[in-house]
Amino acid sequence: MNLDEMLAASGISGGAAAVDGNTKSGFVTLIGRPNVGKSTLMNRIIGQKIAITSNKPQTTRNKIQTVHTDERGQIVFVDTPGIHKAKNKLGEYMVGTAEKTIGEVDVICWLVEPATFIGAGEQHIIEKLKKVKAPVILVINKVDMIKKEEILPVIDRYRKEVDFADIVPVSARNGNNVDELVETIYKYLPYGPMFYDEDTVTDQPMRQIVSELIREKALHALNEEIPHGIAVVVDSMKERKSAKGVITDIQATIICERDSHKGIIIGKGGEMLKKIGANARFEIERQLDTKVNLQIWVKVKKEWRDSDILIKNFGYDKKKDDM
Repeated sequence: MNLDEMLAASGISGGAAAVDGNTKSGFVTLIGRPNVGKSTLMNRIIGQKIAITSNKPQTTRNKIQTVHTDERGQIVFVDTPGIHKAKNKLGEYMVGTAEKTIGEVDVICWLVEPATFIGAGEQHIIEKLKKVKAPVILVINKVDMIKKEEILPVIDRYRKEVDFADIVPVSARNGNNVDELVETIYKYLPYGPMFYDEDTVTDQPMRQIVSELIREKALHALNEEIPHGIAVVVDSMKERKSAKGVITDIQATIICERDSHKGIIIGKGGEMLKKIGANARFEIERQLDTKVNLQIWVKVKKEWRDSDILIKNFGYDKKKDDM
């Protein structure tokens, strides 16, 4: 039995829905526990990398808007931080951003992993979803990691908890069933004009994208403890002409909370910082389509995640997200 047959047997549409020639447009949020694949899914739908990804939880910290436009209309995706139990003011900001977004969009996509166990984190999200009016699509991600016959028990377990508008199993990593998810989203969007030009992909400033790419490479390179306590600030970003073409000079600072962490980030003989810089430069050059001269420093700001002023200075601003 293939995936479509299994969904049909379970009474679920699987996402296919006819859409007429009128334009549909609306805002869609991706919510879920940390590290469930929200950013990977958004990048897959958009067709390019906007949100950073990592196998470490709490990778996404800001509310990130990306835009998918096709002949059916326009979907403005809002990728939010993972909903988790906050341990500091930065965590409170992240969770507050995610939970506030739920009440402001046209469609909610709740991403979960393909497991029948529903823990405290999922129960917290369930209670939030029971209070919303927007249609909720359950997106069961990472189905490439289980056998097809294991999907139906997961579907049965979750639909006992919430009255979902639709349930769509996908693999954000390999793209399986992602087109069907997009079709399903369009089914529940209102008719109306597009919010952005057709060639718009994100509302994120390039400086923020660059800082997040640097942070991603630090997340990949460093051990489990340090990444939660780092932020990246782009101090300057300027283009200049050279004999070989346009070069973008970028100066950035990695902020950490402890002197011992600074030493680890720099590494013996500066090797770790060089590795982070080289990997980040490769990604940034792909984004900017220019050569990049990247210089990175490391500074210590103790307990910055519990400082309202420093959190705001490093780009995590509640007022900005409310705009």
